[in-house]
Amino acid sequence: MVTLSSAQSAPVTRELTHVTAEDVPALAVGAAIFGTGGGGAVYAAERIVERSLIEHGPVELVRADELTEDDAVIMMSGIGAPTVGIEMLSSSAQAETLLREAEIAAGRKITALMPAEIGGSNGVSPIGWAARLGLKILNADGMGRAFPEATMISPNVAGIPCDFAVQCDVVGNVTVKKTIDLKWLERHARAATVASGGIALGAHYLLTSETAPGAVIEGTVSQAIRVGHALLSSTEPVSAIAAELEASVLITGKISDVARRTEGGFVRGSVTVTGTGSDRGRLQRIELQNENLVVLEDGEVLASVPDLITIVDAETGHAISTEMLRFGQRVSVLAWACDPLWRTERGLELAGPVAFGYDLPYVPFERKSAR
Repeated sequence: MVTLSSAQSAPVTRELTHVTAEDVPALAVGAAIFGTGGGGAVYAAERIVERSLIEHGPVELVRADELTEDDAVIMMSGIGAPTVGIEMLSSSAQAETLLREAEIAAGRKITALMPAEIGGSNGVSPIGWAARLGLKILNADGMGRAFPEATMISPNVAGIPCDFAVQCDVVGNVTVKKTIDLKWLERHARAATVASGGIALGAHYLLTSETAPGAVIEGTVSQAIRVGHALLSSTEPVSAIAAELEASVLITGKISDVARRTEGGFVRGSVTVTGTGSDRGRLQRIELQNENLVVLEDGEVLASVPDLITIVDAETGHAISTEMLRFGQRVSVLAWACDPLWRTERGLELAGPVAFGYDLPYVPFERKSAR
C-alpha cells in the first residue's frame, strides 16, 4: 500500500486539472482552515480519500465554464454534529446510494460532484466519493467556507431552487425530500439526522452548465490545495497561511475556557483565548455553532459571520475544529474576508450575525482592521 505524508507536499506549480493522491494532504490541511471550526475533522477523510485515489486514480477537476449541456452536478456532504462524526464513520455504500437515488430524482445521469462546503471533511470527502463513483469534481463549492445550515448556501443566495434532496444514514435508511424551500429542508434534514444518531450524508442542488456559473463559489478546491501547500512548506506556517488568505491574526494565546454542548444536531458554545507574549493581558471570546461565528474583545466585535474565523495551532498552523478545542491549547485566531456574494443583502440575510440570533450589525472585516 502506498502511503503519503505531509513532508511529501510541494507547492503547486501546475494548473490543477486533476486531484491526485499527492494533493490530498494539502487539500485536507487547506479545507480544515476554510472549515472555520466546522465541516468535520479532516484526519479520517484524508486517509479514506488518499486510498480511494490510489485505488481508482486521479479525479478530473473542471471549472463551471467547462460544463457542457450533458453535465449534471450534485452537491454531496455530511450533515450533523462534528463531535458525533469523530466516533461514527460513514459507510462506503452511502455515496453509492445517494448517487443512485439522486439520479432517480433528477431523471438524468449525474456526471460531477461538488462539495456543499469546502470547509473541513466536507471539502475533502467528495474527492474520494467522485473517485469511487467515476465522476468529475467541480472546482467550486457552495459556501467558500463552512456553514451549519442548509439555507446558508450560494445557490440559495443566487435564487436557484433546490428541487430535491436525498439523505442516507450509516445503516442504510434513505429519505428523499421535496420541500417548499431550504428552511423546511433544514428542519426535515436535521430531524432525520438526529434520528440517525446525529450524523448522515446528503446530496442536493442539481446544477447544470446554465445554472452553476454565478451560483457557486468558484476555484475553492484548488485554493484549498494552495493554502495547504503554503502551510506545509513553511517554517512559519501561521504567517504563511495569513499571507495566502490575506488574513489577520487577531490574537495568539492559550485557550482558558471551553463551553461546548451538542444539541439539535449542532455543536454550540464558546471558547475563550487568553493572550500570551505580545498579546498578554488581552482576552477574546469566540462564539460557536459548529463553526466559529463571532470574535468579541472588551465588548467589541472584531469579526463575525459571514467573514471567516479560524482557530489554529500557534506552532503548526493546523486548524483546530470546534470538537477538538481543549483547555490549555496554544492557538492563534485568524480572520479574513468572505466571498463578495455573502456581503450582498440576500447573503447577509441568510448568513449574517442576525441569521444566527445575534443582535449585531454586520461590519465587513478588512485586514487593516486587525489589532
